[in-house]
Amino acid sequence: MKKFYLMAVTLFAAFTVQAQDVVKFAPLDNSPVDISYFPNKAVKFKKTDNPNPVIKVTYARPSAKGRTIFGDVVKFGEVWRVGANENTEIKFYKDVTIGGKKVPAGYYSFFAIPEKDKWTIIINKELDLWGGYAYDESKDVVRVSVPVKPVSTPVEALSIAFTTQGNVANLVIGWDKTTVELPITVK
Repeated sequence: MKKFYLMAVTLFAAFTVQAQDVVKFAPLDNSPVDISYFPNKAVKFKKTDNPNPVIKVTYARPSAKGRTIFGDVVKFGEVWRVGANENTEIKFYKDVTIGGKKVPAGYYSFFAIPEKDKWTIIINKELDLWGGYAYDESKDVVRVSVPVKPVSTPVEALSIAFTTQGNVANLVIGWDKTTVELPITVK
């Protein structure tokens, strides 16, 4: 009986080692995923005196790598996923107002149509898309035009952050020599 148990344990161990050799993990992505929150430190410390998150943006962060981004890598006048890989998604934990339009709490896709002097920012109902290839304008919740603000120091990796002005959360997108701000009114 001891020989049977010994043989069973040996076979189990051999199978387990062999099964582990089959797993091939993907290499690190060139555009790693990141998350930005408003308020900025809402989920980092989980203390009762910190505010709960109101907005969460999940996006992939491509790098410029010496390329001209807007007008070249990201074409002017075309829908862009605001990042790389899967489209960027935004979650509103409570109702907000964008461009004078109420946007109910929930998950949305976040797209843009960059131009040289302005961008059209798009909040869309469709989720789980790869890039902007299957973008459907009929599922737009809101579209807002925002001005481009050039920066003197280029931003190497696409970045999204928030600034605050009273009850307005400015979602700031920066990449290469360009920034734009989307004002989001939070109640």
